[in-house]
Amino acid sequence: MAILELNGVGKSFVRSSRGKLPGGKVEVLRDINLSIRENEFVCIVGRSGSGKSTLISLIAGLIEADSGSILLEGQPIKGPGPDRGVIFQNYSLLPWLNVFENVYLAVDAVAGKLSDSDKRQRTEHYINLVNLGAAMTKLPRELSGGMRQRVAVARGLAMDPKVLLLDEPFSALDALTRGTLQEELARIWSETRKTVVMITNDIDEAILLADTIYTLTPGPGATLGPAIAVDAVHPRGRLQLSGLASCQKARRETLRNLTTGASRPVAGATVVIH
Repeated sequence: MAILELNGVGKSFVRSSRGKLPGGKVEVLRDINLSIRENEFVCIVGRSGSGKSTLISLIAGLIEADSGSILLEGQPIKGPGPDRGVIFQNYSLLPWLNVFENVYLAVDAVAGKLSDSDKRQRTEHYINLVNLGAAMTKLPRELSGGMRQRVAVARGLAMDPKVLLLDEPFSALDALTRGTLQEELARIWSETRKTVVMITNDIDEAILLADTIYTLTPGPGATLGPAIAVDAVHPRGRLQLSGLASCQKARRETLRNLTTGASRPVAGATVVIH
């Protein structure tokens, strides 16, 4: 049974005229249909400018769809809520609070009825889960980019959402840090089994993490391609994936869908292939 469903979802934005660019309505997403099972890890792969962040914002309830429906456990999504945790690229940590306080603030907001002892225990559990137990009293400015993103992951998990939404959370990091955090996320997901929707432009990142991959065609009017199953046990390692025929098949299908879906050229479009 699906925990999250998108049925015929469409979204457009009004573009103001500027210079030689005409104004008017621009269709970003068209006829998006998606069904996600509980505990499933789904990656949506698309080129830059294809509407990936718009799609995650719709699921988060940060913006409203123009058409179609988005259902969480059968109920329409009508705005942001603690049942959906969102992790962005830019960490979004409060700079005057330390690691513990940044995570505790989220726990207190969604689980205010818990005792202070239980809230502290829950906060510490998720900070330790991302291997930051020794940095609980540090401020964000004292942390590396990778450590800040670990705090963001701990905060999202500590809210105990029904669905965790990841908006290219590692794209601003250097390659080595990004690879480390990808494998950390794979380990954490294996332990928590949260329902996760992650958007990325990195095919190998998707294969490392996802149960199912969907490709998003280039915009305007982007839509989703067919589901691509990644048939490999969790957690996965990069060396393991390179030798699995099922993962190589998933990689070929993802790349083919991105290539054949690119019927219109998109300025600045990128697909990261390692």
